[in-house]
Amino acid sequence: MSFRKFGENDVIISTMLAYPRSEFFVYSNKVYYNNIPSQAGTRTGTDKDGDAFSAVDQVRMVPLGHVSLYEYNIDRPDTTNDDKAIPPQINSNGIDSYTEGVAALGSSGDPQTFVKYTGRVFPWISKDSAGSSFKTINASGYANEFQYGDVIQGTYPLSASISREFIAGGVPTPDEPAVGPSGSLNKHYYSLKNRLNFYGIRSQHYKVTSSYGNKDTQDLNLIAIPSIFFGSRIEPGTVSLKLYWTGSLAGELRDVRQNGELIQVTAGSHAPNGDNSGSVAGVVLYDEGYIVLTGSWALDEDAASIDGTTTNPSWIRFAAGAGGAGTTTKISSYLTFKGRTETQVMTLFTHAKRGEANFSNNPTYLQYGQDKIQFTSSQVYEENPEQLIANTVSSSYNGYDASFKRSVYVSKIAIYDESKNIIGVATLANPVLKEEDQDYSFKLKLDI
Repeated sequence: MSFRKFGENDVIISTMLAYPRSEFFVYSNKVYYNNIPSQAGTRTGTDKDGDAFSAVDQVRMVPLGHVSLYEYNIDRPDTTNDDKAIPPQINSNGIDSYTEGVAALGSSGDPQTFVKYTGRVFPWISKDSAGSSFKTINASGYANEFQYGDVIQGTYPLSASISREFIAGGVPTPDEPAVGPSGSLNKHYYSLKNRLNFYGIRSQHYKVTSSYGNKDTQDLNLIAIPSIFFGSRIEPGTVSLKLYWTGSLAGELRDVRQNGELIQVTAGSHAPNGDNSGSVAGVVLYDEGYIVLTGSWALDEDAASIDGTTTNPSWIRFAAGAGGAGTTTKISSYLTFKGRTETQVMTLFTHAKRGEANFSNNPTYLQYGQDKIQFTSSQVYEENPEQLIANTVSSSYNGYDASFKRSVYVSKIAIYDESKNIIGVATLANPVLKEEDQDYSFKLKLDI
């Protein structure tokens, strides 16, 4: 096998930008993501939080409106009641028994290097001198909370969806200057206060205290969007919030100025105080993935029970039900936006020049039935130097063999590091015929 180095212009690294679109629809305490319908599963058992599943629950093992990381355990049954281990712990009767395996360790003092079989995929690590652990466990916790041999394990699936918090305004106290009933601290809002004031250079509507009010004492609607849905940031100018009341559009907000302000652009015909077009009802934190809504004007003259109180629909009630709280079926909410993802792409060009890459290690490269070994002994191994290459050239005439022409089929291209360790293999969809007098260049792309 011959190795070839990449030339100066054969490796190109670039950034691929993409703008994934996400849609969330909230109705009757349920969230729907990108119009994915309810898909029932057939398993029984418990979910990642220990709650019971029934046959009508979701096949991905996550609630509606959620995405499943890696999409592990699709419709897998829960078999935690089976007394089995990974790897199997065979007892004296030849039966795999997790319980007896643990009991045997108790008397021997050896570390536990096995886990209970659940029938599902999950990550686990046995603490040893190598010090391997999960990112969610810090060095102090790893050193003090686990003994050598302890099994550290996680669960799949991991899921994510939008969440919504309604924060009722109260009178802040000096030690807890944040929004909440009777001045109680809301950690999510409190952690965003510095960022809100920082973005005040974009718009005064960001600031905690301004001529537009004091967010410490206002009713707030806080919507959190996990970064898995938007990547590095939410793309300015793509955010749209629509609130429907009894099936009719009651109002729409958009960040038309691309400065984070959510401006009302549409209102329903039943708004008691006019359409409030041009009014700012909240702001978007593009990098952090949060929407803070403060608009409290009524969008419809009708009232119903929302967030446990009878009130008119308004922007501080947008996405009611996304947090699981009971709400009227009169209200439904629609949120859409585009994200921004930046993927590093490595493009590599490999060249098979004329007179090069004309040999194959594939056994079919040589004529079938030839003696491969000419001589062998305890000290010598000599291959037959007269082996003939298979003729792959076809003739246009029936019963006539075309003249032999040296050729090879290229089906795979391997990439090696500087120590000649293979780090990747590119496989062609269809092998390419390369004759000895031909030049070929192959383009490989790798997303980092």
